[in-house]
Amino acid sequence: MIRLISWNLNKLALWQELATSGADVGLLQEVPEPTGDLKSKVLPGGTDAWSTAGWEKRPWRTAILPLSDRITLEPIISGDIHGEDPSVLPISRSGTSTAAKVSVDGAPRFTAVSVYAPWERYFGKESPMWADGSAHRVLSDLAPLLWNQRREPVVVSGDWNILYGYGENGAAYNKARYDTVFARAEALELTFLGPQHPAGRQAEPWPDELPKDSKCVPTYHHSRQNPATATRQLDFVFASKFIADRVSARALNDPEEWGPSDHCRIVIDVEL
Repeated sequence: MIRLISWNLNKLALWQELATSGADVGLLQEVPEPTGDLKSKVLPGGTDAWSTAGWEKRPWRTAILPLSDRITLEPIISGDIHGEDPSVLPISRSGTSTAAKVSVDGAPRFTAVSVYAPWERYFGKESPMWADGSAHRVLSDLAPLLWNQRREPVVVSGDWNILYGYGENGAAYNKARYDTVFARAEALELTFLGPQHPAGRQAEPWPDELPKDSKCVPTYHHSRQNPATATRQLDFVFASKFIADRVSARALNDPEEWGPSDHCRIVIDVEL
């Protein structure tokens, strides 16, 4: 078994927490630029700038970090979508995806991808905000990795900044937009793996906006909440349908295990 931990670090240098997590690989989002010896260990996906592109200042990005000696990582070099090098993975917005091939004892097992779908705004205004456009860009960018998933399966996890099965405050329009992201992932032969209850604690008290039959588990709390009062799930895991029955995801979202970020950790186990 290989254990991955998917975590939005909220710009915090949580390297010690990751080192003691017991995982083999870290799939990270909102990662601050590493310093010292970590610079050579954290995979930045081939970009020189440690940032997420866009007009808003975002001095952080996605990254992948090896956490045990059991595995080796081969980075998949990414580049700007306008680049001319056919050997790199073109990314619509640099910093939103980092990919690496995971091997055990020299044998490739799967490709791991850490993703982040940034919030976007209308012409620089504070509101409204949406992230489903970014999520679709992420899926488009992954297409070159998905052409032969039976032989080269993929595990994708990260902070998608959208909701599963409903819209904010029950808005049907938002739900319909979010549903297109999950439907497109399925069309790309990526199976949705949650995490969903019972693989995580559900919100208590039950949010008015959340359908009564939902199995969503909160993975994020905003500044007026804490881990015990978190209500929304923004972090999701997908895997190639050919290995999905060997991949499981669980949210470490109990208050005592949540950790220092505004996102909880997601543990992903891949049976070999």
